[in-house]
Amino acid sequence: MSPLFDPFAAEFVQRALLGGALVAVVCGVVGTWVVLRGMAFLGEAMAHGMLPGVAVATLLGVPPMAGAAVSAAAMSLGVGALQRRGRLSADTSIGLLFVASLSLGVIVISASRSFATDASAILFGDILAIERGDLAVLAVAVAVTLAVAALGHRSFVALAVDPRQAQLLGLRPRLAHVLLVGLVTLAVVSAYQAVGSLLVVGMLLGPAVAAGAWTRRIVPTMIVAALVGVVAVAAGLILSWHLGTAAGATVAFAAICSGAVSTGIRSLGRLRRAVPVERTA
Repeated sequence: MSPLFDPFAAEFVQRALLGGALVAVVCGVVGTWVVLRGMAFLGEAMAHGMLPGVAVATLLGVPPMAGAAVSAAAMSLGVGALQRRGRLSADTSIGLLFVASLSLGVIVISASRSFATDASAILFGDILAIERGDLAVLAVAVAVTLAVAALGHRSFVALAVDPRQAQLLGLRPRLAHVLLVGLVTLAVVSAYQAVGSLLVVGMLLGPAVAAGAWTRRIVPTMIVAALVGVVAVAAGLILSWHLGTAAGATVAFAAICSGAVSTGIRSLGRLRRAVPVERTA
């Protein structure tokens, strides 16, 4: 084996690669809809909204992933309630709950003298600490994501194109929106341990943007985004190992770079085709 791939000789790095790959599949599918529907701010709010749930779960001795799921679900329900019953716009509702959740999480952490969990693991993840049980949970998350995405595909497409037309066709756009928010919540919670609450949006957006530069159809975009995400996870783990950097942050950075590089290459190709080539006799 090449020295470049020495990290994958370690069992914990193998688990990190497999766990990261499962996260990449979830984020590739969900991230495609996040980009199409302009839901990046919602994803960011969900990620930061997990903090109070993680903090409380840690203090109670409950798995942090369970607390993250409860907190993110409460965040999504709160956004929906504010939009239905109030006169606030979507971004205002999300912004208010985002800051409230983040503040509450910091209050819980600062008020407890027994909080022993490394805060950097909450914010930036600990992909190298993924265990076999975590892999099983991630596998279930992948199965649920693929099932919901397949069953709701037609409604999701109609919702993205024209919600009013979707309503006329009986495709229930409100339910489709709720399911999409649920998928974003699932993706954020799934990616929590790998890249933490601060960097999860990188896994959602980077590969999806990279894939969108090369394909315009939704399903192929999802597939390419998932593959790009897996490559980003592998590249991030290799770089982290050899450079001695934080694994989760390096993986997230690689995911973002994939979007930037892919978009740049695609734009350069279009520019070259647009410039006429001079011919000499």
